[in-house]
Amino acid sequence: MIVHNVLFKLKDPDDISAAVDVLKSMDGQIDELRHLEVGVDLLGSERSFHIALVTKFDTWADFETYRTHPKHKPVLAHMATVTEQAAVVDYEI
Repeated sequence: MIVHNVLFKLKDPDDISAAVDVLKSMDGQIDELRHLEVGVDLLGSERSFHIALVTKFDTWADFETYRTHPKHKPVLAHMATVTEQAAVVDYEI
């Protein structure tokens, strides 16, 4: 199984709720996406990111399909407009 984690630090923390909704909009829309979890940071420290996205896929090929899927593209576009910084970790379990 492939795990794709993305951390988002937003330009404006007031955009958190809308960004969470946009990320969650992919749930059930992409067959290859086996698990989608969106979490909002509770600590708010200087090192914190605002949002964590955790997604899981059966194979690397499924992950690649997700990356170019039509339902993923508007999410990428939206997050690009509201994100100040992002970090990604992809690994196999």
